[in-house]
Amino acid sequence: MEGGLRILFLKRLLCGAVMVSGLSGVVRAADDAVAALDPAVERREVQTPRIDSENFELGLYAGLLSVEDFGAHAVFGVRLAYHLSEDFFVEAAYGQSDAGLTSFERLSGAARLIEEEERTMRFYNLSLGVNVLPGEAFLGARRAYANALYLIGGAGSTDFAGDERFTFNFGAGYRLLFNDWLALRLDVRDHVFDMDLLGVDETTHNLEVSGGVTVFF
Repeated sequence: MEGGLRILFLKRLLCGAVMVSGLSGVVRAADDAVAALDPAVERREVQTPRIDSENFELGLYAGLLSVEDFGAHAVFGVRLAYHLSEDFFVEAAYGQSDAGLTSFERLSGAARLIEEEERTMRFYNLSLGVNVLPGEAFLGARRAYANALYLIGGAGSTDFAGDERFTFNFGAGYRLLFNDWLALRLDVRDHVFDMDLLGVDETTHNLEVSGGVTVFF
């Protein structure tokens, strides 16, 4: 009887050892499977681009200004903008151009409607701009530059033909940022003011096409 109990005890002990051994094998197999599914991946350092937080934009520009009935001549000036947000900015601008002869002066020969010193046009204005199509411009396969189309309009004054003339301006432009502080700008503006050189008030449209470089600070 006692021998039978010993044999039964040894059988149960042996079965327990087999079960423990089997569970250990299963655990090891599971660990190997997890290791196979989780390969070691080399991490690379990512540099976050540095973008200036300054919102002022200052630049020079040059182009052509077509003064109604006076011909098209070179124009140059300076612009200072403050970016209120990603969508809106305000801009103060000053420009200067020299007008030519009117068609009446060319046909009449010696007759002059205004003096030579009065042919220099000087204008300044304050305008509000809105970025309507911000995005990226791709130059090549690896370089992308921030850019935007914008609409702009405002009011100011034009000193021309011996008088100060209240002036509206409106137009559109394109801005391409080469980095976080340097940009290229292309603009088309219409300067609208009244003029009465021949004794009759006429609303004139004076188209300006220009380009320039600006810096952010």
